[in-house]
Amino acid sequence: MNNALIYKGYTGTVEYSEEDACLFGRIAGICDIISYEGESVAEIRKAFEESVDDYLEHCAVIGKQPNKPYSGKFVLRLDPSIHARLAVKAQAKGKSLNQFAAEVLAQALGERLYLATAVEQATVTAKHP
Repeated sequence: MNNALIYKGYTGTVEYSEEDACLFGRIAGICDIISYEGESVAEIRKAFEESVDDYLEHCAVIGKQPNKPYSGKFVLRLDPSIHARLAVKAQAKGKSLNQFAAEVLAQALGERLYLATAVEQATVTAKHP
């Protein structure tokens, strides 16, 4: 079961409130909290799409960047034994722990990560001048 809606590159969550007998959700990855609700799948989808459109229009009017700015850095807390095993595996593959972790996370998203170190770039340049 997929509890997400996609529209114009934005993702919206979908949850059910037994208490209110309705579907509700929030737009993920934006600077503000924008929620929507509906009583059916069609209504929640329409409410989500209208919320995205309204939010983008409002941001344009006030000159605000709608996407949440991500730095590309985050802290990950792991069991020390997992940390050690990851470090060993990364070293065995000739990669830094950061490169290895970034690739594994990208694979978990079904994407390919294009990381090129200075050495890899030099190798590519030497092979294809």
